[in-house]
Amino acid sequence: GFVHPQKMLSKGGLQDGDALVLTKPLGFGVTTTALKREQADEADVREAVDWMKRLNDKAGQLTSEFGLRARTDITGYSFLGHAMEMADASGVGLHFEFAKVPFISCARKYAEKGCFAGGAFDNKGYFEAKVRFAQTIDEENQMLLFDPQTSGGLLLGVPQEKLSAFLRRAGEIAQPVWVIGQARPGAGIEIV
Repeated sequence: GFVHPQKMLSKGGLQDGDALVLTKPLGFGVTTTALKREQADEADVREAVDWMKRLNDKAGQLTSEFGLRARTDITGYSFLGHAMEMADASGVGLHFEFAKVPFISCARKYAEKGCFAGGAFDNKGYFEAKVRFAQTIDEENQMLLFDPQTSGGLLLGVPQEKLSAFLRRAGEIAQPVWVIGQARPGAGIEIV
């Protein structure tokens, strides 16, 4: 395919101060792994599948409408893996507030049962050297951020001067969004 050079988004377009916005919650990987192990509740699977069935088309529409420079989808390399790719490609550090990161309701339950696919441990082994966690974030919550996602949302960089209008427009088109952090000078990822 082809893309217009002035309309291209990349992982490398983040700039210092950009708000980091997520368009779907996390927790699909531990839930589907619990399903494969026959440990998942039907309602939990339904919640995960309902989110996974949502397309990223409205989120993509927002990136075009607001002329955003940076985005990535959250899939097999996990939230932190894909975020790290953005940080490295953009030459910035990323700061996230764990309490603002959305999870589906059952994610923590299956994390406590250890329902992580092997890819979660691979992601942790590959990316953890560049991630700094606050001491209050326990092992299960750290692993949820390394959990591979199927049909995950987008992580977007939204310039601060566009953020209010972006959030208003997301509400108008019924696109869920969570502001979970900010791009900052430096390198790597910090989660507080």
